[in-house]
Amino acid sequence: MVVIRTDRAETDPGLDFGGVRTEFGLPDGFSPAALGEAQRAVTGDVDHADREDATALPLVTIDPPGSKDLDQALLLERVGDGFRVHYAIADLGAFVEPDGALDAEVRRRGQTLYLPDGNVPLHPPVLSEGAASLLPGQVRPAVLWTFECGPDGEPREVRVRRAVVRSTAQFDYAGVQASFDAGEPHPSIEALPDFGRLRRARAADRGAVELQLPEQEVVATGDGDWALVIRPRADVETWNAEVSLLTGMAAARIMLDARVGVLRTLPDADDGAVEALRRSAQALGVPWPDGATPAELLAGLDPARPEALALFVDATRLLRGAGYTAFDGEAPEVFTHAGLGAPYAHVTAPLRRLVDRFATEVCLAVTAGEPVPGWLRRALPRLPGLMGGSDALAGKVDRAILDQVEAWVLADRVGHEFDAVVLRADGNAADVFVAQPPVMGRCTGPDLPEGEWIRVRLAEADPDRRKVVFERV
Repeated sequence: MVVIRTDRAETDPGLDFGGVRTEFGLPDGFSPAALGEAQRAVTGDVDHADREDATALPLVTIDPPGSKDLDQALLLERVGDGFRVHYAIADLGAFVEPDGALDAEVRRRGQTLYLPDGNVPLHPPVLSEGAASLLPGQVRPAVLWTFECGPDGEPREVRVRRAVVRSTAQFDYAGVQASFDAGEPHPSIEALPDFGRLRRARAADRGAVELQLPEQEVVATGDGDWALVIRPRADVETWNAEVSLLTGMAAARIMLDARVGVLRTLPDADDGAVEALRRSAQALGVPWPDGATPAELLAGLDPARPEALALFVDATRLLRGAGYTAFDGEAPEVFTHAGLGAPYAHVTAPLRRLVDRFATEVCLAVTAGEPVPGWLRRALPRLPGLMGGSDALAGKVDRAILDQVEAWVLADRVGHEFDAVVLRADGNAADVFVAQPPVMGRCTGPDLPEGEWIRVRLAEADPDRRKVVFERV
């Protein structure tokens, strides 16, 4: 982990993200009507009569440190030479009244926006960090998925139903990774590495594309300052994500079989994008084995190598066009997610993402042999637009935050020189990655070689415009 502070908290106390919030019109609270509905839902009794009592399952949660909006709880069991996976998902359907004031507000928001100085939540915290969150030791309504998987990690049987659960422990990724490294995993997730590796192998077989790009984060230092962090992804995060992906693929299959639902879709890359990647690989000196797919090529690269980093950036063109597709009556023309190599739906993060609640409700109705409710059918066609707008806003906010902190970090270093990897060149300019401090920015200059280290000089760092520019030395 690389941490670079701005070191300006004492001289510039205005280092907050109020400008970002104002620029993008982010809400700073919920309407009284929405809050009233949420409070009534919390103080009322959730009907447990038609729910399976699964409180005896020793489920655990794994999330970033300090998380309170806990969407998922997990239990893996070895059954013969296979696995049984229990995955409990927070049940917002128990709290949000269809077509009510709260429903209308969360539709406008679309998803939780994560800012370093405080989140803009999808649901009021009384729900997302309280009564609906799968906090340890608390009985909570949940949607419980159970997968009976063979020795290859593929599901043989899938069940989904409403239940009540009680998480037994709250873990974070670093702690779980340390327990595996020490050979002392919690019994509820002891099988996670074996199962996760099997699912990763199945992903490679499907042609799933994984881009191992550096993940920049902004973290608070505790003294009013901020730090830029490059956070390496622990193995446990990848294994845990595979359980979520398994659930999303199962949900997509349920909805496709029923000819009604909403999917996360990504069209296959066209031949031009693949050929462009081949040319990039050749130019970067990355061998492309005969018969290898783009996914197989990318999976075999060492992300620490500069040419691999540049190729991962070029490979983003394979993943253009992601969106949401709603359907009712017949399957859509595009129903797969090319990045995953399978049909897929979002169902595992309803506290933080709007569409998950609706897709989950479709799955519950279909598997129970009940008609999909009218309010749900009416909502489906609107979801792609709502989520598309929300995703676009989230991307802009994330980029603005990183640009802001990068400018703060570098504001006092104009004229300094740094080592940088050229990611993607275009004429006399290129995107570059500076390792220390961990910054991605534009660089000007002739003959900028993709996938190679060069020396750059910081030409501009303007916090007011959130702009950082380098020039080649």
